[in-house]
Amino acid sequence: MKNFIKKRKILIIVVAAAILAVGGYFYFNRDTGSGVETVEAKKGNIFQEVSVTGSVKPSENVDLAFENGGKISKIYAEVGDMVVSGQALIQLDDSEVFASLASAKATLKTKEAELDELIRGAREEEIIISQTKVDNAQIVLDEAKKTLVEKIKNSYTTSDDAIRNKADSFFKTPAIPAPQLNFYISDSQLKIDIENQRLAMEEALNSWSLSLAKITVDSDLALYIAEARNNLNKASVFLDKANSALNGLTAGASVTQTTIDGWKTGISTARTNINTAIDSISTAETNYKNAQADLVLAQQELNLEIAGSTIEEIKAQEAQVEKARADVLTYQVQADKTILRSPISGIVAKQDAKIGQIVSANTVTVSVISANQFEIESKIPEADIAKIKIGDLAKVTLDAYGDGVIFGARAVKIDPAETFVEGVATYKTTFQFEKSDNRIKSGMTANIDISTDKRENVLVIPQRAIIFEGAEKFVMADNGASGFEKRKIEIGLRGIDGNVEVISGLEEGEKISATGQVK
Repeated sequence: MKNFIKKRKILIIVVAAAILAVGGYFYFNRDTGSGVETVEAKKGNIFQEVSVTGSVKPSENVDLAFENGGKISKIYAEVGDMVVSGQALIQLDDSEVFASLASAKATLKTKEAELDELIRGAREEEIIISQTKVDNAQIVLDEAKKTLVEKIKNSYTTSDDAIRNKADSFFKTPAIPAPQLNFYISDSQLKIDIENQRLAMEEALNSWSLSLAKITVDSDLALYIAEARNNLNKASVFLDKANSALNGLTAGASVTQTTIDGWKTGISTARTNINTAIDSISTAETNYKNAQADLVLAQQELNLEIAGSTIEEIKAQEAQVEKARADVLTYQVQADKTILRSPISGIVAKQDAKIGQIVSANTVTVSVISANQFEIESKIPEADIAKIKIGDLAKVTLDAYGDGVIFGARAVKIDPAETFVEGVATYKTTFQFEKSDNRIKSGMTANIDISTDKRENVLVIPQRAIIFEGAEKFVMADNGASGFEKRKIEIGLRGIDGNVEVISGLEEGEKISATGQVK
C-alpha cells in the first residue's frame, strides 16, 4: 500500500511538471493575438559542423620498388605477413653484382700494393721490367706508324682505281681539260656536277700523288690523314652522284643494258672500296694514337721508378687507392639494393613477385601498410574548407559498423593546393584517429562530422525567422500593441540545429515572427 501511495505521488509530480513545461512553452511562444507565430530571442549555445565523407588509409603506406631491374631469386614475405622495419622482403639475383664487387676488391688490393711499392721505392728488377715495357711500346708504335702510312697510300690507290678505272668507263673524255659523260641524262645540273667533280678529282689525285711521294713514318702523319680523308670524301660524293645518274639511265640505241649493268657494278664496287678505305684509315689512326699513349705511359712509369717516388706521386697513388675503395663501396651498395627491405613495421598489403620473374626498375613490387595507425583522407569543397582548421575535432562513423559506433578524430593536415573533382575545387584534408582500434581497416568509408566552431551563452534565434535582402538581414520584431516592425540585425555563427547567433539588433527576451512573415 505504501509503495502504491509513493508511486502515486511520483506520478502526480511528473504530471505537474509536464503541465508547467507545456504551459511555459505556450506562454513564451504564445500567439500575441495577431495570428503570427512568434519565438523569443534567448541565450544559448551555437555549434557549427561540416559533414563530409572520406576513406580510411594507413597513416604509413609505402610502395617499394627496386632501383635497378633484375631477376627475382628469393621471396621472404607474402601478403598478410607481419614485418618489422629493415626486414628483407624480396631479393634479386645478385651473382653479377657480387662478381663486380669481388673484382673491385681485387683492384683495391692491387692499388694498395702499388702504393706500398711507391713508398718502398723501385728495385732494379722492376726498372728493367719497365724499360722492357717501354721498348715493347716503341715497337708497337713503329708498327702502327707503318700500318698507318700503308693505309694512307692504299687509300690513294683505291681512289685512283675508283675514279680513273671504274668511273671513267662511262666518260668520253674523263681527264683534263673537259670531262664529258658518254650518255644522256635529263637532269642537266646533275650532269654538270658530275663532270665538274670529275675534273676536281683529277686535280686532287695529281696533287695527292705528289704529296704521298714524300711520306715516311717520321712525317707529320696528321696532315696526311687529313688529306686522305678529304680526298676520300670528295671521291665518295662524286661516286654517289654518278650512281644517281646511272640509276636513272635506261637502255637505248646509244647504250645497252649490259653496258649499264657493268657501269653500275663498277660504281658499286668503287663506293664500297672507298668506304672501306675510310674505315681502314680511322682504325689505323686509332691504333696509332693508342700506341702513342701506351708508349707515353710506359715511359712515365719508367721515369717514375728511376726517379723514385715523390710526395705528389704517393698522394696520387693514395687517391687511386681511395677511388678503388669507393668502387668497392659502390658495388657493396648495389649488392644491398638487390634486397628490398621494409622501411616500416606493418603488414604486407601487396606482393606481386614470383621467383624467376624479371622486374623493371622503379616498378612497385611490394606495398607495406602500418598495422595499427590509420587516418582518413577527405576531399572538402572550397565552400567548407575555410571553416576548418588544423586541430578541429571530428566524430567519425564507419559504414561497416553503422551510425551507432563513433570514433574520435582530429584534423591534422590540409593540403594548400586544390584538387578538382567533377569541376569543383576541393582540398585534401587528413584526419587522424585519436585512439587505435582493431575494428578500423584500410579502405573503409568514413562519415566525418567536424566541429568547426562554437559560441556559448550568446543570443540565438531560428534561421527561418530571418528575412534575407541581399547582404542585409532583418526580422519582424513584436512591439506589443503597436504591432510588428521590420528590424535590421547582424548575425554571426550558424549552428547545425537551425539556430543563428544574433550579434546586434535584438535583445534577450524580445519576440519575433517565427517565419519572418507577418499577416
